Amino acid sequence: MTNAKDDMLWMSGNEAIALGAWEAGVKVASGYPGTPSTEILENLCRYEGVYSEWAPNEKVGLEVAIGASFAGARALATMKHVGVNVAADPLFTASYTGVGGGLVLVTADDPEMHSSQNEQDNRNYAFAAKLPMFEPSDPMEAKEMLKAAYVLSEDFDTPVMLRITTRVAHVKGVVAPGKKMVPQVEVGITKVPAKLVMLPGLAKKRREVVDQRMHRLRELVEISPFNSIEMGDRKRGFITSGVSYLYVKEAFPDASVLKLGICWPLPSEKIREFAALVNELYIVEELDPFLETHVKAMGISCHGKDLIPAIGELNTAIIRGAIDPTSRRQGFAPVELPPRPPNMCAGCPHRGIFYNLSRMKVFVSGDIGCYTLGFLPPLSSMDACVCMGASVPIAHGMAKALGEGAHDKVVSIIGDSTFVHSGITGLINTVYNQSASTLIILDNRITAMTGQQPNPASGATITGEPAHALDIEGLCRAIGVKHVFVVNPHDVPETRKVLKEAVDLSEPSVVISRAPCVLLPEMKARRPVSYFTNQENCVGCMACIRLGCPAISWNSFAEGEAEKRGYKKGQKGVSKIDEIICNDCGQCASLCKFNAITRKEE
Repeated sequence: MTNAKDDMLWMSGNEAIALGAWEAGVKVASGYPGTPSTEILENLCRYEGVYSEWAPNEKVGLEVAIGASFAGARALATMKHVGVNVAADPLFTASYTGVGGGLVLVTADDPEMHSSQNEQDNRNYAFAAKLPMFEPSDPMEAKEMLKAAYVLSEDFDTPVMLRITTRVAHVKGVVAPGKKMVPQVEVGITKVPAKLVMLPGLAKKRREVVDQRMHRLRELVEISPFNSIEMGDRKRGFITSGVSYLYVKEAFPDASVLKLGICWPLPSEKIREFAALVNELYIVEELDPFLETHVKAMGISCHGKDLIPAIGELNTAIIRGAIDPTSRRQGFAPVELPPRPPNMCAGCPHRGIFYNLSRMKVFVSGDIGCYTLGFLPPLSSMDACVCMGASVPIAHGMAKALGEGAHDKVVSIIGDSTFVHSGITGLINTVYNQSASTLIILDNRITAMTGQQPNPASGATITGEPAHALDIEGLCRAIGVKHVFVVNPHDVPETRKVLKEAVDLSEPSVVISRAPCVLLPEMKARRPVSYFTNQENCVGCMACIRLGCPAISWNSFAEGEAEKRGYKKGQKGVSKIDEIICNDCGQCASLCKFNAITRKEE
């Protein structure tokens, strides 16, 4: 590896992992976009010699990587933490089958739930699936640990997990590029059914192999350079891993630290050695007391979650204040920033759907995507949201619980990418078991929430090459849905008529809301067009304001001002459209009955 200053790169953790995958000789990479992991494959697909793809979901992505590994290629699967729940079935069995070429799964955990529905510590998966796990603290370590993970994978015939968190994924750091490795295994087919066919009789034998492998891994981690003792002041000693290591070093720069770059299995002898060298032992880790639980199981006394929060992200101030409360006023406190509530973009096609739902007496079972923001006021039209794809079976279950002819109606709503991810099976169940529920598919031609990544319904691959676009309408009919409607959500009144017709049916129905995301390149490239408010015609009905569009604002009148300005007595104000923000969707114009909103063309 070169260390010349001019060769250093400034990279995020995700970018560094992509470089590390290329340097490791990865041949096949598959995954599903999910913050904070998305940019790994977005960068890796630019490297020559690596096949990268977006899979329909994380389970498929991991299975693709497993297949490539079975063929002798080094393979990578990437996903955010909740994606591992989807991929858990093949993950646990791959621990038994082992690998051909090296196989690594990157799990990107999201403490503080910046873009997630839960906080989940996926170190528990490494423990449960009996797999080794690396945990880097910065971009350079992420690259080097990924490369080391492939060597370990092939040496020990095991999949390997690499855990990053939001801060490691997105922080920028200096990265030294290295030489491309030569994989230890040649690509090709070798038939070993006794190893790869997990019938119970064969799986029992492989279970014994996994146990032997874990024993050898425990010996390895004791001498691994990724697990290191940094001796300093013996008054306090810290055992930590990942980004928490950086917080500890900043909060207590003179303290002794045992840094665990491999967080499973744990180097028990090294931990005992370190604990004996310090007066007080502290375990600093984000989320679950994973390290703490195992250290205490060794009979070692330590502080952990009795002082350090188990909820949310850590930072230097939290750690310093928890262990030394007198230091709270010493400049470690983070800067307080004003809140910035999220909102759907101006011109978002989802807004018209939620506006209509807010005016209908229905229970809305929501899903994961930009459209989850339909929960927020002023739309306030999502009543439940559990996980990817759950909207459809939840609506079905509610409809069955309410019974036939129920006055209360249930609607499920899902994006095109999420429908492909895990909504199709729910719709099959709805049709098969016949419930009077309506599914709204928000087809904006892209996976928008994570940054406009293509999906099987978009007509393009990860590299932008043309691909078959899934016929969502045809698929719904093939499943057995008799009532399939397609609407333009920007025509708000017409969309409402179709929604009411679908909801009133006594059997399954699907409404496909079809309009492209306004952030797609082809939408941005349109000639400048916007709407403006003819305020002389505005009567202050506030219909456009109730859309919650960030391009529309409300100018209030002071008492008596309306009459002075020529408006009707008692009018509270008028709306105004910011023509720079407006994206020409026309939803507000479709609602205005007073010709106060007009399209402007330049």
